[in-house]
Amino acid sequence: MKLERFLESNVVLAVLAASAFATGCGGGGSASSTLPAPSGPLSVSLSTGTVVVPQDGTPGTVGITVSGINPASPISVTASNLPSGVTSQFIPTAGGSGGALSLTAASTTPSGTYSANVVVTDGTRTASQPFVPVIAIAASAASAVDTTLGVGGKLEEFMSTSFQPSGGNYLFFQNHTATEPAQLNKLGPQHIRLQAIDQAVPMKANTGSATDWDFSSLDSVVQPVLSAADNSPEFQIAVAPAFLNDPTTGQFIFNAANVQAFADYSANLVKYYNKGGFTWGGTTFVSSYPQHPITWWGIFNEYNINGMTASQYIQLYNTVVPAMLSVDSTIKFSALELAVTNPTTDLPPFVASPANGGVNAQVNVVSTHFYPTCDQQDVDATLFDRVLLMIQYINYVYQELGTRTDLKSVPLWVTENNVNADYSNPDGTSNCNPTVKFVSDPRGTSPFFAAFRPYVFSQFGKAGNQALYHWVYAADTQSGEVDFNTGSTYLSYWVDYWLGQMFPSMPQSPGPYILQLSVTETSSAEVLATKNGDGSVVIMIVDHAVHAATDNNGPGDPRTVIADVSALGTFSSATSMTIDANTNTTSGPSAVSITPTQKMSVTMGGYGVTFVKLKP
Repeated sequence: MKLERFLESNVVLAVLAASAFATGCGGGGSASSTLPAPSGPLSVSLSTGTVVVPQDGTPGTVGITVSGINPASPISVTASNLPSGVTSQFIPTAGGSGGALSLTAASTTPSGTYSANVVVTDGTRTASQPFVPVIAIAASAASAVDTTLGVGGKLEEFMSTSFQPSGGNYLFFQNHTATEPAQLNKLGPQHIRLQAIDQAVPMKANTGSATDWDFSSLDSVVQPVLSAADNSPEFQIAVAPAFLNDPTTGQFIFNAANVQAFADYSANLVKYYNKGGFTWGGTTFVSSYPQHPITWWGIFNEYNINGMTASQYIQLYNTVVPAMLSVDSTIKFSALELAVTNPTTDLPPFVASPANGGVNAQVNVVSTHFYPTCDQQDVDATLFDRVLLMIQYINYVYQELGTRTDLKSVPLWVTENNVNADYSNPDGTSNCNPTVKFVSDPRGTSPFFAAFRPYVFSQFGKAGNQALYHWVYAADTQSGEVDFNTGSTYLSYWVDYWLGQMFPSMPQSPGPYILQLSVTETSSAEVLATKNGDGSVVIMIVDHAVHAATDNNGPGDPRTVIADVSALGTFSSATSMTIDANTNTTSGPSAVSITPTQKMSVTMGGYGVTFVKLKP
């Protein structure tokens, strides 16, 4: 990352004042003058090897010194190999031994780093010097709030993470007592999601004996989470007990008796965690942390890819929720928990009027998941492109909720998000592509993620999404924020930590305002400008430029962004912090104090994110 003062206005004025002596545009400019006697070979030197040229038409200049000039020949100074849309003018100095080359980019000139040359000729002799034009994205923040974005102009999107208690990972907290849950607390997730499957499902049978229930695997994760962060997890009742499922497919056997049995099971979970327990087979089962009841509950997981129709899910939801509310009327519910498929299949039946089969039970949020791929072979560009497709999905969800008066204020939460949804089958094959061997996708924790997650956060938050959950906290390099085996932090941990720190959104402290922003190019960089209640401003710049179309976990491509904050007044101090390939994954990034200016220049060397915070 490089932060530098942008072109000073007095340089621009000097260039304009001398422009009467300049000729040429498009590929280069030239001027002629009487030169002193040659003192040696013709040569040219430049004041800088890199020239930043913003896409908004503001010129960038490079000083040129020519030596060894032949007084008998006119001199020509041109720029060659300039990017398309960049024009140049050479303004000679009064002494005739050099001058300044001014470069101006069109708004259509693609951002990026290029190679060009300054070429000097005086008759038969030629000298050249390479230089690097950097076509910079120009972003201009206004003082006004953009009320078309977020929730009435506010970025009300909190960050969270997930655990999946099961037979293979329930001992995470017991194995890492030196670091957990302190590391989880530092991350600061809200309403941590708990998705119990496999051996962690506490009801093992339905014989009426005490051995039907065993909470040991489940609570090895739930109890530490109850004592961590905001002490208010979301318990997603992801699957039914095994005796209600098809033994071959593992999917819920849908009939009236099983629906009622699932409702009774769910009600007992509420009793266990919130109401002093329940008695079964002469034994009382009760949570070890009754002081931390569970307020948020999710009903089933991804029914739309797990053998259940929309009408069946609605029937299940309408039965289970009242049964749970009869135990504790204060609890809240997350509905749907959809795998992202065609939303027109799932949303219209759900939001239909109750008289026409729609939901009639309490709904506090609707939830969906987002993974841009289930195939490790998909290139980086494909994954970034699918972020924008998800915005259409989010807009459709809110459109459908808006058709019912009682649902139009219900928010959307993205309760699962990561780079790749694939995982290994027991035989080592890919779950998504079972004809091939499973291959872990390292983009979940590589520098790619430092561009991907902030891009998702910004785009989803501006679309009105109100929660973004990482899948999953403790796992491997494809999915984790910390390593399940060692407990060490991945780069993804620091990305999520700083998103939560820079854009806090909590019940007692609503999120920041989203400022109006004009940006010359959005295809390779994401820029977000927000203002807090204390007058401080955060500018987030995400470099998601792909270096090559075939890149899969590539390095990204360098980008420079000039952020104009002149409309926001003056600031007394500023800091900058970058997360990219150079970030220490153990200690995380460090903030650097910088001088606040009206135009802040941020250069990134590839995939990553930079946060600039300005204080009044």
